[in-house]
Amino acid sequence: MAMSYYMPTKIIVGKGCIREYGKSLEKYGHKAMIVTGKSSAKRNGSLKDVEEVLNANQIEYVIFDEVEENPSLQTVERARDLALSKQVDFIIGIGGGSPLDASKAIGVLVKHPELVGDTLINGESLDSVPIIAVPTTAGTGSEVTQYAILTDHKAQTKKNIGHSIFPEIAFLDASYMMQMPVDITIHTAVDALSHLVESYLSTRSQALSEGLVEQGMKLWGECIEALLSQNFTFEVRQKLLLASMYGGMAIAQTGTSLPHGMGYALTYHKGIPHGLANGVLYNAYLRSFKNQYKVNCLHQLLGLKSHEALEGILEKLCKISISVTEEELKHYTEELCENQAKLANHPEKVTTEDIYKIYRESLLRK
Repeated sequence: MAMSYYMPTKIIVGKGCIREYGKSLEKYGHKAMIVTGKSSAKRNGSLKDVEEVLNANQIEYVIFDEVEENPSLQTVERARDLALSKQVDFIIGIGGGSPLDASKAIGVLVKHPELVGDTLINGESLDSVPIIAVPTTAGTGSEVTQYAILTDHKAQTKKNIGHSIFPEIAFLDASYMMQMPVDITIHTAVDALSHLVESYLSTRSQALSEGLVEQGMKLWGECIEALLSQNFTFEVRQKLLLASMYGGMAIAQTGTSLPHGMGYALTYHKGIPHGLANGVLYNAYLRSFKNQYKVNCLHQLLGLKSHEALEGILEKLCKISISVTEEELKHYTEELCENQAKLANHPEKVTTEDIYKIYRESLLRK
């Protein structure tokens, strides 16, 4: 069977990598837009480092720091308007998945100013102005994927914009994660794990993507004790960042599967953070496989002694307390059944009853 692999992003890893390789930004233009959230990039030092590098290389810049968690189509349209008015040449996204995904969407809108938020997701595959990614969490892997997930309030869900936008450069510096809150550290780590697992179990999984998964799972497994004890050294942070990167590189080839599609409803309707929304579904999701061969390989890739050990870890890391009715779960199930891409990535035929059962076992346990 033929295999293909495409991941054009240049990856630079290490403490101070932005300052060391900042001159490489010169070729992207004379004016940048920095896209980030309201405060975290200021607190962790990443914004300061990027500003210093831009100043040192005489690159003008404007800052858009209004990206919310799970950014909306309306937010990226506002950012596009600012970018066009300032005539920016390229975009630097700083933060977790929200600013990085927003940066890609803004880049498409800047390159194609005839579009607005409501017409961004239009079935075409369009290009973008250059995107530079500076991840400050270890979960989405957006710095090495072509995906950008935005909130569509009209449809009441999250959607991939559908344009294939890989960042030009990804600067991975775990220093920016040292002050990250424990809950965000855990939730994003679970998100990284979900990328690795869903890629491995996907119908599109192949030898090249599985090699990436194996490297990511090994690193993630070495961080389990730290995740459970909430003791995060720089070395642990760096391993989680690299595990997230490997997960992103893997899903760039395979896409994600059921838990991601199912988790979107919990994030939109119940406010559950994305990684946690995935993770809480995982034990029931893994038990739903009729063929358990690859499922039973997961604990070995993580360095665990049994699948039961993996289930126990997920139970400890993924605790939620929400009120949800059977009618709501039926509605979420119907929403997912309309997402044929997620269903197609699942290696077995999946029915409405199968999806509802995963929701029910995960969220209505007595």
